[in-house]
Amino acid sequence: MNSAVLDDMLSLSRTTGHGAIFGFAGYSGSGKTTLAEKLIDYFYQKNIEIAVVKHAHHNFEADHEGKDSYRLRVAGSRQVLVSSVTRSALFTENRSEEEPSLKSLLSRLEPARLVLVEGFKKEFIPKLEIWQKSNQSPLLYLQDETILAMVTDDDILDLPIPRFHLNEIQKIADFIISTVGIKF
Repeated sequence: MNSAVLDDMLSLSRTTGHGAIFGFAGYSGSGKTTLAEKLIDYFYQKNIEIAVVKHAHHNFEADHEGKDSYRLRVAGSRQVLVSSVTRSALFTENRSEEEPSLKSLLSRLEPARLVLVEGFKKEFIPKLEIWQKSNQSPLLYLQDETILAMVTDDDILDLPIPRFHLNEIQKIADFIISTVGIKF
């Protein structure tokens, strides 16, 4: 990949106040969340502060019927912020027909050294593709220049981009760190 294209992909992190942004692309059931979970744990152990933006393809409820926050939201509040000593959660109702942009969502996060983005396949950010042979899904990297490496369980697949096995967490983390330029 040419360095000017990579620099363009990394520009979103400069305009949103985050150290770096790196994405995961793959079809449902490919292991994106499992990989993200393992990488977050690895980065946490290395004292790299992580934030995550996850795309949902459907209406979802993170809040639950009967809870005060749910009742306030359903009553018509556009935003409800719930906070305690251990955690805070901001619920925002998107009342327009348009989905919020990744840039808009990133602006809602406190600055982090690394933001992992799950989904948002069409965003111009550096990504890994997670692909499992058993899913029989098309390979995304063939149509997406922002996919810089493949994480797969298929040892036979011949690829022109770096390939990692699903359990090579340290190697995958090192690839992400070197790609986005995180310094220790």
